[in-house]
Amino acid sequence: MRFDDRFLEELKSRLRPSDVIGKSVKLRRQGREYAGLSPFTKEKSPSFFVNDDKGFYHCFSSGKHGDIISYLQETERLTFSEAVERLASEAGMVLPEPDVRAAQEDKKRQGLGDWMELAAAWFEAELRRPVGKDARAYLERRGLPESEWSRFHIGFAPNNRTGLKDYLIAKGAKPGDLVEAGVLIAPEDGGAPYDRFRDRIIFPITDTRGKVVSFGGRAMDPAARAKYLNGPETSLFHKGRLLYGLYEARKILHAAQAAAPKDNTPMVVVEGYMDVIACHRAGVPAVAAMGTAMTEEQMEVLWRLHPEPTLCFDGDKAGQRAASRAMDRALPLLKPGRSFKFSMVTGGKDPDDVLREQGAAALKAQVSQTTPFVEQLFTRERELEPLDTPERKAGLKQRLRAAAATIADKDLAQAYKDDLLGRLDALFPRTAFTPNEAGGFGGGRPFTPRGTWKNGKREPPDPGIRGVARAQIVERINPFHAAIALAAIDHPGWARPYDEAVERVGFGDPRLRPLARELFEALVDDIHDDAPFRDILVRKGLAAQLAELERVAQPDAPFLSPATEAHRARALWSACYEAVIEVADSERALEALRREAVTAGTLTATRDLRARITILQRQISNLEFWRGAS
Repeated sequence: MRFDDRFLEELKSRLRPSDVIGKSVKLRRQGREYAGLSPFTKEKSPSFFVNDDKGFYHCFSSGKHGDIISYLQETERLTFSEAVERLASEAGMVLPEPDVRAAQEDKKRQGLGDWMELAAAWFEAELRRPVGKDARAYLERRGLPESEWSRFHIGFAPNNRTGLKDYLIAKGAKPGDLVEAGVLIAPEDGGAPYDRFRDRIIFPITDTRGKVVSFGGRAMDPAARAKYLNGPETSLFHKGRLLYGLYEARKILHAAQAAAPKDNTPMVVVEGYMDVIACHRAGVPAVAAMGTAMTEEQMEVLWRLHPEPTLCFDGDKAGQRAASRAMDRALPLLKPGRSFKFSMVTGGKDPDDVLREQGAAALKAQVSQTTPFVEQLFTRERELEPLDTPERKAGLKQRLRAAAATIADKDLAQAYKDDLLGRLDALFPRTAFTPNEAGGFGGGRPFTPRGTWKNGKREPPDPGIRGVARAQIVERINPFHAAIALAAIDHPGWARPYDEAVERVGFGDPRLRPLARELFEALVDDIHDDAPFRDILVRKGLAAQLAELERVAQPDAPFLSPATEAHRARALWSACYEAVIEVADSERALEALRREAVTAGTLTATRDLRARITILQRQISNLEFWRGAS
C-alpha cells in the first residue's frame, strides 16, 4: 500500500516520538531532548537522543537516525507498511484505500531511479577515459584531486549527442523513460531524443536517502550559453524541495555531533556545487539550492537538521540580493529556536577558493564569522537609502516595523520590533534619558560613576569619566540594566524562577538581547548554578559584550559587591529584576491601549499605567531598589 506525504505527515504529527520510542527505551528528559541507552548497541552511558520538536531520533553509538516509522522498522523488523499500520492504529487514523495507480507510479519511479544510478556510473567512467582529459585537468586546477572524485561521484558528459542514450538503451532502457527521467531531451518537432548533458562536468544530485534523482552539469566551453545546467523537474526530482549535498551534509553533521555533542556545529548554505564539496572536504556540513532562491520547503528541511543554519553568500551585489530574498522568505517562518545566521564573504573568495589557497582551518574560521538574522535585516534596511533627512529616518523606522510585523510568531515579532527599534535609537542617540520604544527605561537623573567594588571596598572612579558629555552616556547601555544582566550571568540560579521573563523581556535593554537569549537557552538546558556560564558566552563570541557590561554596570549595585551576603544579594537582584519586568509589561500594555478605541475606561487605564511607569522609573533612578529588599 502506498501512503501519500500528507497522510504520513498527519500520522507523525499526532504521535510524539518520545511516547512511541519510550515504550521500548527508558528515556530521561535532558533539556529539549530525551536521552536513553541505545536500542541498537550495548552501552553503559546514554548516547541515544529523541527530539519531539524535530520529530526524529539519533543514536550516536550506531549512527542511526530517523523518525518513528523507521524506528519500528529498525527495532521490530517491520516493513514500511506494517510500521505505518501499527502507528496509524495508535493514532486512531483510518488507513487509506489501496491505490493501484499510485502503486504503479511508485514502481515506475523505482525503475527510473535505477536508470539514473546507471547513468551516474557511466558519467564517472567517462571522466577517467581519454575523452575526460580536459575535465580532469580542470578539476585538478580547482584543487579537487582524483582521490576525491569517487567520494562525490563526479563524472563527465562527453560532447556526444547520443553517448549516454546509446549506452542506456543497450542496457534495456526506453527513450521515453529517459526523457521522463530528465537525462534526454525530446525535440519539439518530434525528432529523436538526445543527451541533455554534453561536454560538461557532472555532479549527481541525490535525495535524502542518497539515491541519484538528477544531475547538474558545469560547461567546459567558456562560451556555453549556460555555465551551469540542472536537470528538469521530474517525478524523481523536485528542485524546490531538495538541496545539493544534503545526504552527505547530514552524515558530517551527525558525526560532528557524536564527536562533540556540546559544540555548535554549523550547517552552511553556499552558492555552488564546488563550494559544497569544499566545505564537505573541510568537515563542514553544507548544501546548495541549485541555482534558485531558497524555497520555504528547503528552509523547513534545513530547520529539521539545525536550529540556525548559516547562509554563506558572496559579498557582491548578486550575493546581497540572494541574502535579501532569503530574508524575505524566511521572516514569516521564524520562530523561537528557528532562524538563520549570515556569513557574507568579502574579497571575492568563496569557500572553494579559501580551501584551495588557505586550507580547511581557514574555511572553518570563515563560515564561523556570522551575523545574526536581526542584524543582517537591520543593515539591509539601513543601507537602502541615505538617512540624511527626517523623512528618510522615519521611512527606515516604518520599514523596520513592517519587517518585524511579517513574523507570524507574535512574541518573536515583538522581540524583533524591540531589537530593531533599539538599534535605530542607537544609530541616532537622543540627548537625554527619555522613555523610548526600544524598551529601555526613561526618565531620571543621568548616571554618575561612583567607583567600583574591589575586595569589599569601593574604589574611586576614573576622574576623567565625570566629564563625559551627557549625549555620550546615552549611547551606552543603561548601567542599571547592565548590572542586572551581569549578576544574572554570574549567578544563573537567580534567574531560574524568571526564565519566561528572561526570554520575553530580556534585561530591559534591546542591546542585551543576545546575552538574555543565551541565558534562557542555558536555563532550558538546565545549566547548574555553579556552571561557568561566562565561558559559554565567550565560546559563542560574546566576550566583547561581557567586557562592555562590566565597563558600564552600575557600580553601586550591592548585589554585585562581594561584601553583600549571598541571600540579601539575591533578594536585592530579584527586586530590581521584577521592576524591569513590570516596566516592560506596563509599557507593552500601554502600547496596546493606544491601539484601542478611546473610552473613559481606556483613558483611566492609560493614566494609571503612565503613573506606575513614572513611579518605577523614579525608584530606579533614585536607587530605592538598592535598599528596598531584605
